[in-house]
Amino acid sequence: MMGGSSSRIAAGLGAALFVGYCIYFDKKRRSDPNYKNKLRERRKKQKVAQEKAGLSKLPDLKDAEAVQKFFLEEIQLGEELLAQGDYEKGVDHLTNAIAVCGQPQQLLQVLQQTLPPPVFQMLLTKLPTISQVTHVCAEGNVNSRLYSRGRSSN
Repeated sequence: MMGGSSSRIAAGLGAALFVGYCIYFDKKRRSDPNYKNKLRERRKKQKVAQEKAGLSKLPDLKDAEAVQKFFLEEIQLGEELLAQGDYEKGVDHLTNAIAVCGQPQQLLQVLQQTLPPPVFQMLLTKLPTISQVTHVCAEGNVNSRLYSRGRSSN
């Protein structure tokens, strides 16, 4: 009995020391005079890397005109890049268009009929990735849009 309680005390003490160290380290890190500058630089690098990866900045999903403009631009860019033989970037742009499309199933049916099967397969493999990005970027805008769409059809 005594061994069990002493091990619990040791585990509790170890956990308390770990949390204390984490708090100390975080305070020391934040008090560094270059902390904000390093943070800004890291965010800029991430933004540049994301743009190089071909992920366009998604428009405000509440602004229908911006979404429509973005959709048309992405479709056009995707078609142009596919015509030039740059399948990877072309599929990226088409995936962005699908992400903001109001009726993605119909768009996918049209793309399935017009794209070569290997290119359409590339598109299908990228869809889960863009849906995650859209969900993170929209922070609820998509959910509210889907909710309002579901409510209006009742």
